[in-house]
Amino acid sequence: MNICLLLEGSYPHVTGGVSTWAQLLIENLSEHNFIIFSIGSEEKYRGDYKYALPSNVIEIHEIFLDEMIKENGRYGKKYRLDRQSKNSLKHLITGDKVHWQPIFNLMADKKIRNEMDFFMSISFFDVLKEAYLEKFKSIPFTDFFWTVRSMLIPLFFLLKNKLPKADIYHSASNGYAGIFASMAKFIYKKPFLLTEHGIYSREREEEIIKSSWAKGSFKDMWIKFFYNICSGVYEYADKVFTLFEKNKKIEIELECSKEKIEIVPNGIDVKTFAEINSTKGEHDYINIATITRVVPIKDIKTMIQSFNYVKKAVKNTRFFIIGPTDEDEDYFTECKQLVSRLKLPDLTFTGKTDVRSIIGNIDILVLTSISEGQPFVILEGMAAKKPFVTTDVGGCSELLCGNNDNYGKAGIVVPIMDIENIAKAIIKLCLNSKLRMKMGENGFNRVSNLYSYKNCVNSYRKIYQEFEKEAFPIS
Repeated sequence: MNICLLLEGSYPHVTGGVSTWAQLLIENLSEHNFIIFSIGSEEKYRGDYKYALPSNVIEIHEIFLDEMIKENGRYGKKYRLDRQSKNSLKHLITGDKVHWQPIFNLMADKKIRNEMDFFMSISFFDVLKEAYLEKFKSIPFTDFFWTVRSMLIPLFFLLKNKLPKADIYHSASNGYAGIFASMAKFIYKKPFLLTEHGIYSREREEEIIKSSWAKGSFKDMWIKFFYNICSGVYEYADKVFTLFEKNKKIEIELECSKEKIEIVPNGIDVKTFAEINSTKGEHDYINIATITRVVPIKDIKTMIQSFNYVKKAVKNTRFFIIGPTDEDEDYFTECKQLVSRLKLPDLTFTGKTDVRSIIGNIDILVLTSISEGQPFVILEGMAAKKPFVTTDVGGCSELLCGNNDNYGKAGIVVPIMDIENIAKAIIKLCLNSKLRMKMGENGFNRVSNLYSYKNCVNSYRKIYQEFEKEAFPIS
């Protein structure tokens, strides 16, 4: 069976939890062929894979949103838009509920050969003007015009791409990847599965609120736009898989049908990390580390400021920030400048490193993200018997504290961006080696019994088998 796996901002160009999950699935479900449809931000990453693609990857399609700046359009064209299409387009702009079928029909219509022609057409301008007069008259029209174009063009650029044919479409996120998979279901009448590692609409909302590029009421416009996309994806998905109970509750709040949702936790090969021997270096340091990408959503700056407090309280500590630094070079520069300004000794950016070669010498692991799903790094750290300090995001609390499973706490959970409480939690673990050891054991027992990669893979094997019947109905 051919499965089209759709991914946004992750596999195979970027390391991280979603990419780890994708590689795990493909490698262990060798009875199926996979078509990778990868959506990225910048074309410079074309062909730059961070993973060796397994032999059952039979096609890879790479779409980069910055390619759209190369496209030109002609002013003044006219398109015949029926009332449903006009209303759906207008609602994308105004934030009212969108019916996606007219948009999918419009994108599949060969009359629109170039989305830039459409956005420079009289027909689109008429829809834009109607939306403006209805809800946005207090905003300068020029600002409104350019904001709407920048909001809609990436979506329509994506939807105008050729849909790869497959037996099942499986999106690893909501958002752009999810709506493209929704259109594939609509066009080809094949099953569409969604695995939502994090809550896409909430993540985009957090980013937009904190952004400097979206101003005033335009923030609300962008937020509603992404919520509309995600609502459409929930509507078209045959099944929605999430990683933990908290996410399921949020999805139901966002009006995803409860009957569609099933929890399938991530899993790892516990033996790979359990067999790592803990070692101590030549100095009697307490080694604290984070294993993550140096990007804003991981909130490395809060972590650095927390370590500043830790270092003053516990002199024999050192901190390692382990992971790639090249995904957001500006942010990495800002982090290094913060370290320099604080005059922080014993803090090292290691870059991308084989985690297994270094984790044995770590005493405490830290994660200060402002958004997460169910982080593989926590599962790996638990398998290596390391205690954690994490922010209360995604499934972190459930991993460390359990869900009435009686394994005990495997770390300390703190509020996001709370420098003082993050520091206090780290200091507490620094000063109590017995607590570190006990939490490490608790985590190991939990991950060994509840988060096996075999359970995860077998769950998806059964899911694919179930939907294979729908993909190949008996006539």
